[in-house]
Amino acid sequence: MTTDFGEAEFSARENVSRETLERLRIYASLLREWNPSAKLVATSTLPELWTRHFLDSAQILRFGPHGELHWLDIGSGGGFPGMVLAIIAAERTPAARFTLVEAAWRKCQFLRKVAAETGIPVKLCESRFETLDRQCADAVTARAVAPLKALMEMAARHLAPGGICLFPKGAARRKDIDQAGGDWNFELREQVSVTNPEAAILLIRGLRRAR
Repeated sequence: MTTDFGEAEFSARENVSRETLERLRIYASLLREWNPSAKLVATSTLPELWTRHFLDSAQILRFGPHGELHWLDIGSGGGFPGMVLAIIAAERTPAARFTLVEAAWRKCQFLRKVAAETGIPVKLCESRFETLDRQCADAVTARAVAPLKALMEMAARHLAPGGICLFPKGAARRKDIDQAGGDWNFELREQVSVTNPEAAILLIRGLRRAR
């Protein structure tokens, strides 16, 4: 199989096994096949799939918890970051559990297909996040879903004690952070993104509503 530049860059940065890389190739093939009908990602980003979506998602794993812990992905859409994290964690932290939440039926069907074809045992919840039973997650992720203030509202109900939120945000994140600070208290660390030096992953602990 020919390796494109994006796949080569991903492989060099993440140093995954051949088995994991093959699972991601299956994922990429399915995404290109389903994208016209399911609208999983912007068509313009498909040539950069391995960096714009796979690598951008994969980098989150190194900042989260390890071991037999529960990851919860809000608004998974095409599986970013949740499905990518689950595929890579199957090699690195196989005891971790992943729950992906997505309300759109067609996108859920796609995620089920990816899980089946790659052999990754994720739990898929086809529901709106507001109606989801409490998940007691050790890590909550979300990518391009909502403003930070709204993400905190969603995550707070489902975080386990001591849990962490990992939210990728773009260059304009400062305003987003300031607005969230009006309603929430939290400990924040920003990690510069490997795919965009102006973007960052927000690592949030101690999330609690401001008095």
